[in-house]
Amino acid sequence: MELRHLRYFAAVVRWKGYREASRHLYVAQPSISQAVSDLESELGIKLFSRDGRAARLTPEGEAFYEEAIKTLAQAARTIATAQRAAKGEFGRLGIGFMGFSSSPFLPNLLRKYKARHPGVALRLVEDVPHGQDVAFDGGEIDIAFTRPPSADRSSSYESRLLFREPLVAALPKARKVTTRRVRISDLAGERFVTFQRTSSPETFDTIVRLCNDNGFSPRLYHELNNMNSVLATVEAGEGVAIVPATAENLRPDNISFFRLQPDEVRIDFVAAWQKKEPSVALRSFLELLDAELPAIREKMKFA
Repeated sequence: MELRHLRYFAAVVRWKGYREASRHLYVAQPSISQAVSDLESELGIKLFSRDGRAARLTPEGEAFYEEAIKTLAQAARTIATAQRAAKGEFGRLGIGFMGFSSSPFLPNLLRKYKARHPGVALRLVEDVPHGQDVAFDGGEIDIAFTRPPSADRSSSYESRLLFREPLVAALPKARKVTTRRVRISDLAGERFVTFQRTSSPETFDTIVRLCNDNGFSPRLYHELNNMNSVLATVEAGEGVAIVPATAENLRPDNISFFRLQPDEVRIDFVAAWQKKEPSVALRSFLELLDAELPAIREKMKFA
């Protein structure tokens, strides 16, 4: 049984005969008659009782007609849904992000995307880079705003550089530092608060290497899982931290941020997605991202 059989059968009922059904469907009458005959043979019942040129439904034909109409309507909805999905009007898009680095530009980007594609359901996952790797592997997200993929994963990802940011020193306000910059070498005797290397390997390694290049190995006193925890620990007077400049977006009450001296190191922030055929929803999101990229880079400039 094919949808064609149901359409022809329903047309005969609607137009009260084979001739009118043929005229409205632009299908030869013998083809319609054969389709209905095949349908009756498959079902093992008579759908019509012939009364001259009129085709009247049998009781079992009436019951079958009610269900056939429902099936055709559902098929039409299914086709329409697939066509909408193909146009990017419908679907699902998982987006991973690091909140403090994405907050200046991501809300506006999401608003514009939803205005253009209201039928796409967004799933937002805030996490550190390692957590976003796990979310990719589990199929939870399709794109991430994050640090560049690690060396062992980079061959499996496409990425777009969004901006490059400096590192800054985060010190408790109680220190009463009066300079605008902090010499990296002056932090040699400090206890360092940082996030676990597994959370963001690239940033962790960059900070340690920066200290090494300035003559010391940092004393890693607290290794935490996210930036909020790092800054809260610094606020508590438990050490100092070197963090990406976008950490200032968290606006902690009792921390002052200082540019470093020397100030040569930059860390990248990217949009990353897996190397495979993108869904229509992801493709349309990437098109919007490309269009908005100049504005994002302007907003995320660091003097």
